[in-house]
Amino acid sequence: MDKIKIGVVTTSDRASQGIYEDISGKAIMEVLGEYISNECVYEYRCIADEQNLIESTLLELADIKCDLIVTTGGTGPAPRDVTTEATENVCQKLLPGFGEQMRAVSLKYVPTAILSRQSAGICKKSLIVNLPGKPKSIRECLEAVFPAVPYCLDLIGAGYIEANEENITIFRPKA
Repeated sequence: MDKIKIGVVTTSDRASQGIYEDISGKAIMEVLGEYISNECVYEYRCIADEQNLIESTLLELADIKCDLIVTTGGTGPAPRDVTTEATENVCQKLLPGFGEQMRAVSLKYVPTAILSRQSAGICKKSLIVNLPGKPKSIRECLEAVFPAVPYCLDLIGAGYIEANEENITIFRPKA
């Protein structure tokens, strides 16, 4: 079974300055650890909400061949929320269905989910998925979109993810 390299990027001015602990990045790794059977190698970054820095970090992670890059934070309407723009700038293809699905799930819990701008796209041979910032929302959104992630990685030539079927059911079309 192949190792899967996963980039985890928290965009937060305060967490990057050590003002508070980054629990969101840890939540991503925890949920993915439950879902993925392969051995995972995490490339973790906690950075400020600066668009150029986010873009260069995403490109760095794609260049070191992360199969999956998952971000948290910076997807709202506030002026400093620029993760979505950074993702769009580095991706060759956008996958709007990911954001649509995440918002649909989040709307079951909070009406403010319509303010969310989560997105996803392909950067080189990496799938980038932007998640919200709260651990509860991270889990809800990953549960909603992860079933499509392994097949997406297959299609772009990234690593082959095997799922822990006790925790999540993935979908791959029959050959």
